[in-house]
Formats: sequence, C-alpha cells, structure tokens
Amino acid sequence: MSPSNGSSPGDTCWMRHALDLARRAEREGEVPVGAVLVLGDEIAGEGWNRPIATHDPTAHAEILALRSAAAAIGNYRLPGATLYVTLEPCVMCAGAIGHARVARVVFGAYDPKTGVAGGPFSLLALGQSNHKPEVEGGVLEPDCRHLLRDFFRRKRT
Repeated sequence: MSPSNGSSPGDTCWMRHALDLARRAEREGEVPVGAVLVLGDEIAGEGWNRPIATHDPTAHAEILALRSAAAAIGNYRLPGATLYVTLEPCVMCAGAIGHARVARVVFGAYDPKTGVAGGPFSLLALGQSNHKPEVEGGVLEPDCRHLLRDFFRRKRT
C-alpha cells in the first residue's frame, strides 16, 4: 500500500482544520503539527503537538486526537474513523493508529526522517500487522510543508 494523492474535497476541508490546529501548536511554541479524527461527517477528536507544554513525550497531535476521540465515544477502538494529520506519522503514532483500528490516515507533509506511513518504509502497511488502514499522503502538502519549514527556519535564526 502506498500513499496516493487522489484526495477528495472533504479531505481538503479536514486537512485545513488540521492546519488550523497546527498553527495553534505553533502559537504555543510547539512544532506545528495538528490532527483531527473524523467519524462519519463529524469531528470525534482533535489535537495539536503539546509535548513541551505537557512535559509528555507522547503528546503528539495524533495521540491527543486519538485520546480525545476515544474519550468522547467511550471506546478505545475507532473503526470507521479517518485521522487527518499535517505531518506523516512517526513510529509511536503509527502504533497507536493501529491499536485504535483507525480505518484511514490522511497526511499532508511527508517526513523523510521519521515518517513511517508513506515513504519507503510504512509500518501501517506491514503484512504482519493485524490492521492496515488506508493511507493517503500529500494532501495540502505544500501548505503543511511550508508551515513546518518556516517554523524551523525561525527557530534556527
């Protein structure tokens, strides 16, 4: 399974919401990554990077969106859900996505260093895994990439 970029208008709309959440993370001094988990046509959970503020290395946008959705629906399994995230998920987040049984992952920017959902190595597509969500990469990729690139440029100067 390799990500494609056949995104729908709905994907674009939800990714714009995830970008708004990423900007919130940036305003809080965090790496600008946002995530929204959609079930049906409604937001079940959302999150933005918060590891600095919470002193929690697991407080990635995806994890917080999953936690929020699971609490809202009263179940740690989220079948039928789509997770929209502005950056390709890391190993930790891919594991949580699999455990939650998320049906679909849509991400914006590819992460060639730590991403494991779209590049040459995808944990979400491993044959040994008992759950393989559909993956769509590159949705609003220029917007997501520029937000991250500009953030790190400002940090370096």
